[in-house]
Amino acid sequence: MLYIGVDLGTSAVKLLLMEESGNIRKIVSREYPLSMPKPGWSEQDPALWADAAFSGIRELLEGEDAAQVAGIGVGGQMHGLVVLDGEDRVIRPCILWNDGRTGQETAWLNTELGESLLAARTGNIAFAGFTAPKLLWMRSNEPELFAKIRRVMLPKDYLIYLLTGVHAADCSDASGTLLFDVAHRRWSAEMLEVCGLLPEQMGAVCESSEVVGCLREQVAQELGLPKTVKVVGGAGDNAAAAVGTATVGRGRVNISVGTSGTVFFSDERFVDPGNHAIHAFCHADGGWHLMGVQLSAASCNQWWGDILGSRDFAALQAEIPADSLGSGSLFFLPYLMGERTLHNDELARGAFIGMHMDTRRGDMTRAVLEGVAFGLRDSVEIARAAGMQVTASRLCGGGARSPLWQKILANVLGLELELLETEQGPGLGGAILAAVGCGEYASVREASDSIVRVRERISPEPGLMARYDERYGVYSRLYPALKSVYPLLTP
Repeated sequence: MLYIGVDLGTSAVKLLLMEESGNIRKIVSREYPLSMPKPGWSEQDPALWADAAFSGIRELLEGEDAAQVAGIGVGGQMHGLVVLDGEDRVIRPCILWNDGRTGQETAWLNTELGESLLAARTGNIAFAGFTAPKLLWMRSNEPELFAKIRRVMLPKDYLIYLLTGVHAADCSDASGTLLFDVAHRRWSAEMLEVCGLLPEQMGAVCESSEVVGCLREQVAQELGLPKTVKVVGGAGDNAAAAVGTATVGRGRVNISVGTSGTVFFSDERFVDPGNHAIHAFCHADGGWHLMGVQLSAASCNQWWGDILGSRDFAALQAEIPADSLGSGSLFFLPYLMGERTLHNDELARGAFIGMHMDTRRGDMTRAVLEGVAFGLRDSVEIARAAGMQVTASRLCGGGARSPLWQKILANVLGLELELLETEQGPGLGGAILAAVGCGEYASVREASDSIVRVRERISPEPGLMARYDERYGVYSRLYPALKSVYPLLTP
């Protein structure tokens, strides 16, 4: 049988067709635009996702026996606020995960409601990108639209609704709303009340590999698929990527260098991280995980390439002298969209610091790559401080394809990095979840371990690692030095 995995990303939807063995037959991608109507705002029209996903599925099936498709699994960008009216029509553009407009609402939740209460109810504190602050922002700034809300959904759940007609929410994605009791895997009645919502406005809670429904008849005809195709609950993109890298069960780590950057620590139990700069979420394998999030990772590299007028990243990185790694005075702070872990500061902004008259373009390119790596190290250091033994990690995401960035990451983080034979992140994770839901495998752990294979290991070099340790000490002092300035930079 065949399984479709969907990765509903911020800039594109990526789809793959997987055999039950894990062999990938075909991959299709469709890009769509991002809207930034005001500084710090980030929105998207959900219709773009549907158009791209549906046309992508049709292309994916060209030349294939569509009758062999048994299931679909979706991994999607987290935290986005999709709101529907009583007739299931989208009320306003989705407010995305990297939107920073909710500073006041986030501060109110953390101070007036209190971080301790939030952590007790949801396992997390409030961050500007989470869904609950966005609802509070809507209630204050768009009261007429807020009054029309009958359904609150996350991006991938909206796509699943279009496929099946079912309003559902899997535990991993729901964990990032600040409306969900992560420890007990259910909506938090107290947090729904705080945000002015009723339980019936939320999707039915399900596990990631649980079948929520089959294709609507009209959709099946439109896509050229049997109406018996099953659609599973899916997962937030990070949990789906972890499934796609076999970061399941206890004690496994995955680092993703995508539009955002994440460091993902899987566990079979709910773990209170204590330091709530790192998230505690449900995992797509039925367990839990801790996760640090950097809002801008590979997007920093893309931004820098656009500034230079080139997306030929290999050519740009070829300008970096090999002996310059871990040296020099130049640093880059990767806070282009604010920051989450470690600082939880939506006002933080990116910066080059330490330029000289002899600074060259290659030096700045290197600083961007190193700055993202230093930002990811913040999450690793929190985990180590909490007593976790972090010595190795799987690596995925667009940034994982750069050999130079791999080397920088291994030495900045002090970790052995495992590269996979097939690195398709959330898309592969979605297909694996669909295969489990359709009975090909007994569990997510069994499926991931059977399908995912390591092809190469990148080990840190003691000398270079020591130089990066010293530079990380300087990097760690830059944000505190600039923190008081950031509010003055806000238009």
